[in-house]
Amino acid sequence: MAARMATTETASSPPSAGREALEAHRWQEAFDLLTQTDRERALGPDDLEALAQAAWFSAQPDLALEAKERAFKAQVDAGNKTRAAFLAFDIFRDYGIRRELSVASAWLNRGERLIEGDQESYAHGYQALARSMVAQSMGEIDLGIELAARAVELGAKHGDHDLQAWGLVQQGSMLITAGRTEEGFRLLEEATVAAVNGELSPFTAGVAYCQMIAAARNTTDYRRAGEWTEAARRWCERQAINGFPGVCRIHRAEIEGLQGGFERAEQELRQATAELSAYRAGPPLADGFYALGEIRLRMGDLEAAEDTLRQAHSLGHTPYPALALIRLGEGKVRAALTAISTAVEELKADQWTTVRLLPAQIEIAVAAGEVGTARQAAERLEELSRTFDSPALHASTHGGWGRVLLAEGEPGQAIRELRDAIRSWREVPAPYEVAKDRVVLAAALRELERDDEAELEMKTAKAEFDGLGAVRDAGQVIEALKAEAERRSAPTATHKTFLFTDIVGSTSLAEAMGDEAWEHLLRWHDDTLRSLFARHGGEVANSTGDGFFAAFDSPGRSIECAFAVQRALAEHRSTHGFAPRVRIGVHSAEATRREGGYSGVGVHVAARIAALAEGGQVLASASTASAAGAASGSDRRAVSLKGVSEPVEIVTLAWN
Repeated sequence: MAARMATTETASSPPSAGREALEAHRWQEAFDLLTQTDRERALGPDDLEALAQAAWFSAQPDLALEAKERAFKAQVDAGNKTRAAFLAFDIFRDYGIRRELSVASAWLNRGERLIEGDQESYAHGYQALARSMVAQSMGEIDLGIELAARAVELGAKHGDHDLQAWGLVQQGSMLITAGRTEEGFRLLEEATVAAVNGELSPFTAGVAYCQMIAAARNTTDYRRAGEWTEAARRWCERQAINGFPGVCRIHRAEIEGLQGGFERAEQELRQATAELSAYRAGPPLADGFYALGEIRLRMGDLEAAEDTLRQAHSLGHTPYPALALIRLGEGKVRAALTAISTAVEELKADQWTTVRLLPAQIEIAVAAGEVGTARQAAERLEELSRTFDSPALHASTHGGWGRVLLAEGEPGQAIRELRDAIRSWREVPAPYEVAKDRVVLAAALRELERDDEAELEMKTAKAEFDGLGAVRDAGQVIEALKAEAERRSAPTATHKTFLFTDIVGSTSLAEAMGDEAWEHLLRWHDDTLRSLFARHGGEVANSTGDGFFAAFDSPGRSIECAFAVQRALAEHRSTHGFAPRVRIGVHSAEATRREGGYSGVGVHVAARIAALAEGGQVLASASTASAAGAASGSDRRAVSLKGVSEPVEIVTLAWN
């Protein structure tokens, strides 16, 4: 709550050098001067409040609290019950932050007794605010919102801008917790704009900034968080406030880490947690330790990450999802799944905490083979994403579905979701998440045997992890690339339908047309055939300059593709006056697959069949045509092929 100075209920102390230093925000100087005066003669209640403020902003919270308690007694002794009650409610908050809840409750009760039955005043507004905080801690969100609104009303009635801001912040934060996100942010923005305009005391302004940034971070609205973090940084510099103290630094470091500055974020968080430790500020300090643990997890230092997460847990912050992801990284998949699923169940009442847990639950459940659990988590994440328009939330949802669909055997659909996720993460921007989703995208591409694309995604992810300093993730990508290279280089037996094409008379055509015209025609030919191969599920194994060698999973798809090639050439010939004449040969056979392509007698048979064709023809082995159910022409015949001991029966297929 605000540590505002009383102005009407007590006689103001004479101007002093200490008060002047305080007004100028020379915090340490003000503390030293007021402390010296206090030794010479006991300070009055107003100057004791000034001493408390100076002590707080010079990182001496115990002395600040002691000064407030002395100011409370002085106000009681002077018969100023309203101001004493205000101080009691302020001291209640201080002990609440320290998690000394019994002492906090005693101060709340003390303040309420002081103003019980009195005419309504600003102190009653701070009472409503304190009771709102109690209701929030008890899970009574609707009551907490009502009491915070009462604080806003009383702040406006009594001209107390700090009280209004505190009420708006409290009400807005609880509305967001209740899922009324846009309504909550409007109230937070109203309070924070008052801080920007200099309408609030330094302490209340700092609270408004920090609550706004925390709410934006919690709802994954990182663009909003970044904007207000920068505004808070400028405010701290103007007010000579070092990180307010530490809290603004935590939020700034979180945004820095999200955007890829891991080392700078770690340095900021180490400094922030050191600053906050002096204040015994439980929740903000817990946030700092959790953020530090998450950064260290991304950097790959699992041991150091777990140590800081345990410190966060001891201060009341859930260590999840980061601790569950550490267990996954250690290979303890079942333990990770149990931990994350328990956290999701226990914290389901807080939808924004749930939003941060669900992506990890999806990742861990997929790793554990619990695809049903992963799907349920993805459905819940999608449901929550409809409540708030955030690129990061949309990215998490798409990435979650990509993992689920890949695990369910739908790599094509997974690829679409993962590409959408990567686009949204770039918008945030969140380069670590981009790299993580690239790795999953590569796995989906490999499922469809799009190995070159998969390798490109993996190498790009490796470069991104290296740039971020995510050494553990980069190492995992290196191992995956090595394993894939070994897999691709190892010969494997396969059954494919092979298709060869060749432009008839290409040398004469090139000479007649000239180099420039020939190159233009050849580019059109190559682009057209590659597009048709891809459309029919073909894999280009080799290109010879004026022809292609492609492999298909079935005879039917390969023959359909051969017909499509000839029809495309005929159509171009009809509409443009010319197209090269291409011969095509098709044959199904066993072959050996290697990293460089396919080899074996069956490949040679397909090539020899193509060589027998004339321009505009499609020849196929009779067995392949029969397997495809393709109609054959009239010249079914047996031919001898070079390098093949037995005659091969071939047919001309009527594509037109």
